[in-house]
Amino acid sequence: MLIKKEVLDAIKAGEIDLQFRRWMRRTVKPGGTLKTRVGILGIGEITRLEPEDVTLADAKRAGFSDLEDFFAWLKTMKPGELDRIEVCYVGEDPLIALANDGNPGADALREAEKALIKLDGKAPWTRQTLELIEAHPGRLAEELGREIGLEKTKFKAKVTRLKALGLTESLETGYRLSPRGEAVLSHLRGT
Repeated sequence: MLIKKEVLDAIKAGEIDLQFRRWMRRTVKPGGTLKTRVGILGIGEITRLEPEDVTLADAKRAGFSDLEDFFAWLKTMKPGELDRIEVCYVGEDPLIALANDGNPGADALREAEKALIKLDGKAPWTRQTLELIEAHPGRLAEELGREIGLEKTKFKAKVTRLKALGLTESLETGYRLSPRGEAVLSHLRGT
């Protein structure tokens, strides 16, 4: 479920607590969570309804100025069933806090090293990828992948695995090492 940044900010601030989606297949479930750019959202009750059943109060809870604004938005959506979705801000994404830890302790550095060794398996790639991103922050994934003989999708999949360890951050274009990634790479180099 993609949500615009300004809507995410309003959810985080407690100004919006409802979303509407029209889709062929739900991508969230009641009681679940959703990782977003501003943190973790909680998903509450999801109710299927017809567009004419949307109330002015609910439209306003979702950030629309009035029902006309809601119906104008609805016309831009793909066909599918309409759902009313309760949302709330739960808190920061723990991965962001992990990535921002530029001074992990010795135990955390050893654990990160073990995780990288496990990812490497029989064909080491993690350190090379971290060093490539360090040398070329913001460079296109396709170009970075080409440098090490990987197509874009395979390169991005590898970076996603590093991101899950809090070592890289996605930029508008390309990637950079997170503060934690810089510390781990320094540890791997013995510096």
